[in-house]
Order: sequence, then structure tokens, then C-alpha cells
Amino acid sequence: MKKNKENIESGEDFSTIVRADKKSAFDEQDTALRPKKLSDFLGQESVKKNLSTFIEAAKLREEPLDHLLLIGPPGLGKTTLAQITANELGVDFKVTSAPALDKPKDLAGILSTITPRTVFFIDEIHRLKPAIEEMLYIAMEDFELDWIIGQGAAARTVRIPIPPFTLVGATTKAGSVSSPLRSRFGFIPRFEFYTHEELASIIKRSANILSVGIDNDAALLLAKCCRGTPRVANRVLRRMRDFAQVDGSSVINAATVRDGLARLEIDSIGLEKYDREILRSIIENFGGGPVGAETLAISIGESMDTLEDYYEPYLIQCGLIQRTPRGRMVTEKAYSLLGIEHRGGNASSIDEVQGNLF
Repeated sequence: MKKNKENIESGEDFSTIVRADKKSAFDEQDTALRPKKLSDFLGQESVKKNLSTFIEAAKLREEPLDHLLLIGPPGLGKTTLAQITANELGVDFKVTSAPALDKPKDLAGILSTITPRTVFFIDEIHRLKPAIEEMLYIAMEDFELDWIIGQGAAARTVRIPIPPFTLVGATTKAGSVSSPLRSRFGFIPRFEFYTHEELASIIKRSANILSVGIDNDAALLLAKCCRGTPRVANRVLRRMRDFAQVDGSSVINAATVRDGLARLEIDSIGLEKYDREILRSIIENFGGGPVGAETLAISIGESMDTLEDYYEPYLIQCGLIQRTPRGRMVTEKAYSLLGIEHRGGNASSIDEVQGNLF
């Protein structure tokens, strides 16, 4: 640990591993859309209610909040809620991701420099390396670092105390988080997809921050096409703002949304071009399935991780594909959506529509 401290003092740069809560001018517009207080965070009501109680209790006891493990698909606000937690507690916030932690000294370098009650956020925590995870166990439970000094027969272990802190982990793959690590978290909330009404409220709030007006009908119409995900809603809202401003309008109306979604090739239920390509590939190349995930990913030119983490969850939620022990299969609803006739496993095109576009 002494050697590690010397590295830090001599100027070893941990900026690629961990960054404090400081934003560049380039990120200002994006981060401005993130709520800073729990009261401004829309949706996930059950999670908010419980977390608010735990934060208040920790403040009353002047203790660090218990460790949190946030589970849910990408884009639902896990990172935002972690930062809000630090803001509500009035403590420092440090953030990194598991792939950035390459060696135990990386974790030691971060934890040896934190202040008491700091909220330390690790994204994609299921990807931690075993050696780093082992070190994290002791840090989470005893607030100490288990460090080995020397090599071979002369090696010895020392315990170095660190300030009490709150670890907030986020994962999109709860099943990949090891049982010993999972058991060390005190609160493990699961994020759900947002309703259309919740997304419409988020869109109107974001539009106000972006200084652009949006009609209630347009906000709800846009919400229905955003996959139940605030990140997607904010991304598509920016494109609608671009279309409206180029057309000389300061307000996004329903007509702007319909035209913009058609130009972006997003259909009435939020399917994008690649979503429809996945469905078409299963139907036209594999007779409607079943087909393995790896084969399907190769057929559309995407990685299997992207297929399983981004595209499939929403397609399954919409009832368009199903996972079976033999592979992925499309449903009758998918044939109807694409305008393809189902003939006992042999699909034939009725027309060459690109989907259910506006």
C-alpha cells in the first residue's frame, strides 16, 4: 500500500479509472437533463420511497448509507439515482466502471483517497475481476484494505483502514453478480420500464430545460415510441427539437413528432430499423425460428451482447419474440406488424413495408 501511495503522490493518474463529480462544458447540456434531487426524479416510485427513508435515517445517525445494488436495463436512471443519493446525503460522489478497474491497486488507489461517507459508484459491477472483487468484500464490510507487502516467503498481509463509504453498484445482468458480492448489499432495488405517462412527464421536463415547447399530445405520442426508457426519450426529444427548429417552429407538435419519427425510421411502438431487421431475419432466413442468439447476431451484423442487452428485452416486452430452449422465435404479432403472412413456418412477404411507420 505504501508503494501505491507513493505512486499517487508521484503523480500517477487515476483520472481514467475514477472521476469526481465534475462536468466539462461538452457534457453540460446532457447532464442538465439529469435531476439533482430525489423529488425531481420521475418514476420508480417504490424505489424512491424506500431510498428516501434510508437516506433520512443515515443522515439522522450521521452514518454512511448502506451499500446499494441497482438492477435494471440500460437507460432507466441507475447512474442518475446514485448521484442523487450523494446529493441528498451531502457527500462526495465518485464514479467508475468495472472494466476500468484492471488491478487491485486501481481500487486501492481510489478507496485510499476518498472522504468519509463518500458515495462510490461502480457501473457494470458484474464485470469486476475476481481479485478486485475479493478486495472489495473486506472494504465493504470492515472498511479496510487487505494489502500484500513483499513477495514469496517474505510476503505478508496488512490491513489498512479507510473512511466509511457507501458503495453503489449498477448492473444490467443481476444473475452475473456473484452471490458473495450480492449478499453484502443492504438494499437491492430493481428498476422497471417507465409508463407512457411517466415518460411524457420526463419529456416535458426535459423540453423545458432545453428551452423548447412541446404540446401534451406530442409528448405522449413521443413517449409511446421511447421503449419505456428515459435515455431514449431524451435522445429522440433532441432530434424532434432539431426538426422543429429547422422548420422554424419553437414548439414541437404532434405533426412534427410523426414526421420526425418517420424520418428516424421509428415506428408507432418504438421499434427502430434494427429491431425490424431482427424480426425479418428470423422470419425470412430462419423460417420464424428457433435460431440461436449467436447465429442471429451474425446475421444482422451486431454483437451478441448488444442483441441480448439492448434489442431483445424490448422485443420480448412487446410480445414480438420469445426465448425458448432451442433459440429465438417470432410470434404471430411480429408477422402482423411486418405485414408478412405466416404459412406454417414459411413466411412470404405481402409487401415491402419497412414497419408500422407513421
